[in-house]
Amino acid sequence: MTAPNPETTARVNWFRRARYLLLAALLGTIAGFAGVYLTGGLQRNAGVSDASCINAGLTAKRLIPLSRGEVAAFAPNASARRATPISFKDGSGRTLSLDDFKGRVVLINLWATWCVPCRKEMPALDELEGKLGGRDFAVLAINLDQRGGGKPKKFLEEIKAKHLLYYEDPSTNVFQKLKMAGRAPGLPSTILVDRQGCELGFLPGPAEWASEDALALIRAAISKN
Repeated sequence: MTAPNPETTARVNWFRRARYLLLAALLGTIAGFAGVYLTGGLQRNAGVSDASCINAGLTAKRLIPLSRGEVAAFAPNASARRATPISFKDGSGRTLSLDDFKGRVVLINLWATWCVPCRKEMPALDELEGKLGGRDFAVLAINLDQRGGGKPKKFLEEIKAKHLLYYEDPSTNVFQKLKMAGRAPGLPSTILVDRQGCELGFLPGPAEWASEDALALIRAAISKN
């Protein structure tokens, strides 16, 4: 019997290892794509349809033609869904939730002082609150600075914000919950919620909230017709 050639054996073993590594890499890539797809799917379907929010679904449809101009990125909900439950603190440290604002349409805005687009849109949010804020509507600008208090309050003083009330969540739990629900891919992020706590739609990124486009959108959301 002829003894195996050491050089041939080494070459065969090299090809076997290369094939194994190639197969492992291919399987890893497939798994990665599957993970991304499933995660995206979970986020897209995070909002469970809620029959009690049927009126919000009808309102959201009315908002579709108003998602234009300065608020063209606003995405009205395609189905009726209840807003993600969140809790945060007011300026005195009292814990609040969306239930405390039932009866009013609310515009939830997540922001931080280190977020340049957030800082840029804050005067417009203050102006929006000044124009439409009251018994029917409120802007909930929730600050996410992890050290809380001092710095964001000083920033609001610097821009001479006269109408916004101060809300914060230094734990950033609000952001994490809304991110998991597919409503906060980054900062700033804004979610519009109706009087019954049902979500009407959301807008990722900044917007000119004091513009005529934004005012028309909010007025339509407030309208009881």
